[in-house]
Amino acid sequence: MLLIQKQMCCHLGILLSIHQQHSKINQVLVHQQIELLEVLTGFETNNKYEIKNSLGQRVYFAVEDNDFCTRNCCGPSRPFTLRIIDNMGKEVITLERPLKCSSCCFPCCLQELEIQAPPGVPIGYVIQDWHPCLPKFTIQNEKREDVLKIIGPCVVCSCCADIDFEIKSLDEQIVVGKISKQWSGFVREAFTDADNFGIQFPLDLDVKMKAVMVGACFLIDFMFFENTGNREQRTGVWQ
Repeated sequence: MLLIQKQMCCHLGILLSIHQQHSKINQVLVHQQIELLEVLTGFETNNKYEIKNSLGQRVYFAVEDNDFCTRNCCGPSRPFTLRIIDNMGKEVITLERPLKCSSCCFPCCLQELEIQAPPGVPIGYVIQDWHPCLPKFTIQNEKREDVLKIIGPCVVCSCCADIDFEIKSLDEQIVVGKISKQWSGFVREAFTDADNFGIQFPLDLDVKMKAVMVGACFLIDFMFFENTGNREQRTGVWQ
């Protein structure tokens, strides 16, 4: 009984921490760290990211938990567990991506991501929708109910400009935010796969959905902007 009470207190503390961090923000910055070993050897290492508020203050640190074979054999399509840690070193959010298809020939087995906060407790999902040209995703809550849509451009490759994935209402008529892959400069873009993202969402959006948006940003990064070995960055939804 005492153990259960301690676990409940721990979960409550994590949820309170997430609520305090997200309730008063409408913008998040995600900066991927450059891995020197990856640049020198070409072997894919676990991705690491800093998550910052609009003032540039780090609020979370995210690290991929994966093995060597999965990273280098499956490439950008690899399954992963991404652990998001607060400044106190406590894991507050876990992202789980299963191994799925990335081909238009298998529309029933497309990409998805589960967001857990605290770890082990699902709070939302990012589900890829089939479309012949556009990157499209549905944001769902913990009950698997559709909440928002994310729609990207037909060509997800741009030089000297940001690439925007718009966050829209379910009827796709109203834009409520965006996930932007920010141009990082020629050297960084050409020689590394370390990317910078900006996420904008309504200030009054439920804090759980804000966490799901952060998860969507990571899924988009892996799907479209992750280079592994001789595999080039994808320029469209299916290649």
